[in-house]
Amino acid sequence: MASIIDRVSLECEFNNMDHRTDLNGVDRLIVRRGQPFSISLYLRSGGYQPGASSLTCVAETGPQPVEQYGTRAVFGLSPSVDTSCWSAAVISPPGDMVALSLCASPEAPIGRYTLTLGPSTQIQFILLFNPWCKDDAVHMESEQDLAEYVLAQDGLIFRDLNNYPIATPWTYGQFESGILDACLRILDMNPKCLRNPGKDHSGRRNPIYVCRVLSAMVNCNDDRGVLFGNWSNNFDGGVSPMFWRSSVEILRNWDTQACAPVKFGQCWVFAAVACSVSRALGIPCRVVTNYASAHDSNADLLIKRYIDENGKPVGSKEMIWNYHCWVESWMTRPDLKNPEFNGWQAYDPTPQERSEKVFCCGPVPLRAIKQGELTCSYDAPFVFAEVNADVVTYMKKQDGSMSKVTTTTLVGQMISTKSVGSDDREDITHLYKYPEGSAEERETFTKANHQNKLLHQQQQQGDGLHLAIKVSPDMRKGCDFDVFALVSNKGHSDKKCRLVFGSCAVSYTGVMGGNCGFKDMLNVELPPGGERRVPLRLNYSKYDAELTEDNLIRLAALLLDYSTGEALMTLRTIVLTNPEIKVQILGEPKENRRLAAEISLKNPLPEPLHNCCFSIEGANLTGGTVICESLGQSVEPGQDAKAKIYFTPTRSGLRKLVVDFNSNRLCHVKGYRNVIIGK
Repeated sequence: MASIIDRVSLECEFNNMDHRTDLNGVDRLIVRRGQPFSISLYLRSGGYQPGASSLTCVAETGPQPVEQYGTRAVFGLSPSVDTSCWSAAVISPPGDMVALSLCASPEAPIGRYTLTLGPSTQIQFILLFNPWCKDDAVHMESEQDLAEYVLAQDGLIFRDLNNYPIATPWTYGQFESGILDACLRILDMNPKCLRNPGKDHSGRRNPIYVCRVLSAMVNCNDDRGVLFGNWSNNFDGGVSPMFWRSSVEILRNWDTQACAPVKFGQCWVFAAVACSVSRALGIPCRVVTNYASAHDSNADLLIKRYIDENGKPVGSKEMIWNYHCWVESWMTRPDLKNPEFNGWQAYDPTPQERSEKVFCCGPVPLRAIKQGELTCSYDAPFVFAEVNADVVTYMKKQDGSMSKVTTTTLVGQMISTKSVGSDDREDITHLYKYPEGSAEERETFTKANHQNKLLHQQQQQGDGLHLAIKVSPDMRKGCDFDVFALVSNKGHSDKKCRLVFGSCAVSYTGVMGGNCGFKDMLNVELPPGGERRVPLRLNYSKYDAELTEDNLIRLAALLLDYSTGEALMTLRTIVLTNPEIKVQILGEPKENRRLAAEISLKNPLPEPLHNCCFSIEGANLTGGTVICESLGQSVEPGQDAKAKIYFTPTRSGLRKLVVDFNSNRLCHVKGYRNVIIGK
């Protein structure tokens, strides 16, 4: 039969829809492993005769295909397709057109393939992971979960603070034009592939290997990766990480600019791009946020912080980030020989510490983190510390001595991700750790040799001085407001203390900036049962010049007991909220029908806004591009900035229109509107 094949129809539209890859387009064949697909062979003469006709098929991927490594498969016709291996079967009656059903092994490497039919007929296709296939390592049972973690092209990333989590909209755009090709190029450009392409392509059968490659390649620290990290306030030569609202522009820029790293990224951008690439390749993935995330650089599960006698941080190398984002991907872990470790795996593309001499982290099972199994691959100790490290603060005195300061800082709070099928926040802290103070937590710490945390938990705050920080309910950028240090004496004797109450701008990674307000009270007297409420005024005229793009202010209260020499400190970070962006859709939302987004934002600052610009973007809404509209006039205090932006949806379904506002004094304000597009 092979010698008389005249032409081949790949039936791309039918196959891609059947394999849920049609959002990539139907101009080429994109299929998933472990699931049959059909092509049509048109014969020149003779026709196909069962039992008398034969056909040898050879599937190859990579530059050095070898059967031993799974990058080459040779198979013939079978009575029926076997979904457990490479196979082929004729599913049409005898005739001049042969419908050939083919199936890739559920363990085949993903990537670009050439399929040779007989001696010379060749076709090309792309093979992806298949979470709908029960024999694939990334198999996921729930259709609702699959719709969220594989097919959803937009989502929410939680940022800011654990007591005020703010959802930032993000367009993953994994099915936008050119994105799948960029994702496959990321695999091809990784150093392991450049050193040994045959071995690397063989490794692409394994989602563990692929995720570890992505963890290294989304940053550019060791390779020609996608993003250049920058945690300074100087973004010359690129754009602020706050600028990005979508993975699409980032991946396209990297792909079209000769794999030069895109400038710049921070943790949520790294995580979002990794999520886009994972979903594009067929691996279920979600972005998660860990609030009060520890960066333990020496693996002792201890964050040491140092302050002077005024409460100012000095010489602290290890940090507590206000939040940190990474990703989780769903897969089995046969390498760990324990089925409990199947399921969600954490991996982190933000370059923080080296793993096997490369800036990457994970994947590591969430279950291993929860149980304190720190020998599990990969990088369990680092992730365990991010959610469980203990914090110890020391005061360096002028005479050179050092004393321990009592603090109540907890890490690993409110670990969050977007809920399935809604814009609600799902708290997944229980997947990483047992409840604080529980017997299970103590057992985990013992197993992880986390003795310091055990000792710390035994130190209960009882009688004596207590210190807390209270804040105003409405803390908006542009306003003046008060914060309060609350000092109380629950002991049985009079207390005379010094209270230092300060504030400073801070980045989300914990790097301190300029002073926003300070008060030093040398004589705070408290009788037994007494309480004092000490206000600190924060004025826009002072804090505005110090704020970073994160809009965060760190409050610190330090209480020194003159009678005992002991020190008590409490910290609280506040976020100054940006104004709400209001979006109204004009017209009936339907496929290929021009719509208008009417957008407005009220200027909350006591000064005019100049150079105002709104922009919108959305998967299957704006054609994979950013649409901008500049305002021709300034916006006075209390007045609305308004714009009307037109766009044309290309596909039906629930879509997220992401909106961004920028001006000279108010930057990177984001909002979104869910839009249901009809057919």
